[in-house]
Amino acid sequence: MEEELLDVKRQLEDGDLNLEQKVCLLNNSLNKALQTDGGVLVTAVRSRLYLGGLLSHCVPLMTQYPRMQLENWAALATLAQLTSVCCVGAEPGEQSQAFHRLFLPSVMDGLLLLATQLMRREQCVSLFRKVMDSVCLLLRSHPQLTTQVLSSERYEQIQMCEDDNVTLLCVQMWIHTCTGKDFLSELSDDSALLLLNEAVSQLAVSSASSVDGASVRLIMLMANQQEARVKPLLLSFRGLDSLLDKDWRGRGFDQEVDQLIAIIQSDARILPQACSERVRAACLIQAAWRSFQTRRRLRSLSRAVCKVQRRYRSRRRQQQEHEEEQRGEEELRFQVCVRRQQARRKFHQKQRQLLQLLPPDQVQWYLQECERRAAVVIQSYWRGFRERQRYNTHTLRHTHTQQHAARTLQRAVRLFLQKRRAAKFPPTSSLWIGQEGLSDSRRAELQRQVDQQVFLLPVGSGVTRQEFERLHQEVHLLRRGNRRLEALLAHTHTQLEKLREAPPLSVVTATGADSFLSPSGPIAARARDSHNALLQAGRLPWWRTGGDDDTFSPAPLQELEAELGGLFVGGQIKI
Repeated sequence: MEEELLDVKRQLEDGDLNLEQKVCLLNNSLNKALQTDGGVLVTAVRSRLYLGGLLSHCVPLMTQYPRMQLENWAALATLAQLTSVCCVGAEPGEQSQAFHRLFLPSVMDGLLLLATQLMRREQCVSLFRKVMDSVCLLLRSHPQLTTQVLSSERYEQIQMCEDDNVTLLCVQMWIHTCTGKDFLSELSDDSALLLLNEAVSQLAVSSASSVDGASVRLIMLMANQQEARVKPLLLSFRGLDSLLDKDWRGRGFDQEVDQLIAIIQSDARILPQACSERVRAACLIQAAWRSFQTRRRLRSLSRAVCKVQRRYRSRRRQQQEHEEEQRGEEELRFQVCVRRQQARRKFHQKQRQLLQLLPPDQVQWYLQECERRAAVVIQSYWRGFRERQRYNTHTLRHTHTQQHAARTLQRAVRLFLQKRRAAKFPPTSSLWIGQEGLSDSRRAELQRQVDQQVFLLPVGSGVTRQEFERLHQEVHLLRRGNRRLEALLAHTHTQLEKLREAPPLSVVTATGADSFLSPSGPIAARARDSHNALLQAGRLPWWRTGGDDDTFSPAPLQELEAELGGLFVGGQIKI
């Protein structure tokens, strides 16, 4: 069977089959799997169908509704019935939580969605009954799905159907569901109240005798099975007994109506006696709370009235001030207009009087002069406005130009100050002594030697230009070597002077010790070797030094003086 399930699952996942072919394949596979004898074996087969993932392919197919023929709708109804049958009695084991919380609600949702589609087709009434039977079967096995069904939007769509047969099938489904063993006992109080509300709403809305009779039988069935739970719930529907007595007698189910009225009225007589103390306590609590609210409202009423009055007066005062300001502005504008009009009228009258005094031949000239002066005034105003606009538009550009000029001037001043500072404080020369250049006596001696060589080797004596250049290069190299030697000797004498004047090692500092380091590599290496030689001579045994333990032979110093060309190194060093 495992191989068959894998084969069917592989065919469904390939994607080569259409909707009708998938439905037929699932129907055949489920029918073949359910044709097994033995209760234990059937449970194992149904569990294997869920764990194998075959049932998970049924729910999506029930929610797809292309344009199908009647036989295709019949195949979908059969698939819904087989899926609900497989869900009854299945034991998924470790996946029990996912089965009850996720898979079963999705199956119920798919069944209700398929039922809403079949409800809208007149030729599918039998298929609708088949799907509702599947819902009934699933509810009897899993009562926890009752709340989902009663609060589902799709079930509300089924309730709103105007067809009495659909409503009757729904009520009959609940009757068959309640006849199941321990169904009502496993329902919660909320689910039982929802089911009672469903039955009572059908009584109040429907006018068909069959639907009303089925609703009454459903209420009686619930009252007979769970009397202690259902009777208090019936009291929440006030006026139900009078509605039954007034509207539903003589419809063919008078006996059930009388029994239901008797149950409601008996509970109504017992309830006031049992709940009178609770009612009085509730009334007392409500009265105390209302009196407290009233007193608090009265205390805060005076403050609220004062606050409202203060805000109203301030708002009214602001409005009056605003209106007065508007009136003042309007009066000012009106007076300005009147004065302008009067001034204009006086000006025109004066102008006419002046024109009357002028001779006739000067009137035209006077009018042209007035026009010219008016044009000049207009042009002056226009030019002033244009210049102000131009000044405002070019202000930013002028500011940018000033900033650029200021940066240029600052750069030039800094460069001038830097050159002046460099000329005032020239760079210091090197620490080597004897690098100032040739003295006058040395320069005269060299010039004398050059003249002597020129005299000894006049032009045309057979010496070529190449030999002159070679001799000149040799003399130049010799001079450079002499200058370097003189500088090195002078620096060495300076260092020796510093060594003679050096403080003892007990008070010397790190900065003072660094000042005696020589920048010349050969000198530093030779000094390190001489120091090591002195240390080794101090460690020699007495028989190597001739028995003199206090002093050592000055031979290394003599060798060092001879190597440095007769320079004074220092006195004798004590060990």
